[in-house]
Amino acid sequence: MSNEPLVIRRRGEDGSKIITVRIKEDILAALDKIAAESNYSRNELINTILRYGVENLEIK
Repeated sequence: MSNEPLVIRRRGEDGSKIITVRIKEDILAALDKIAAESNYSRNELINTILRYGVENLEIK
């Protein structure tokens, strides 16, 4: 058995920030449906979609 301490970080110290965003109701409904079908939380799903968008965005 390890004698290493259990380290618990304060919320927000994982590089995440809490923000407020306005989302159209139809988009939110679609996100909630996808989240339910995929067993992802809404937050995980939004972060996945945003990361993909940022990494694959092309500005012309």
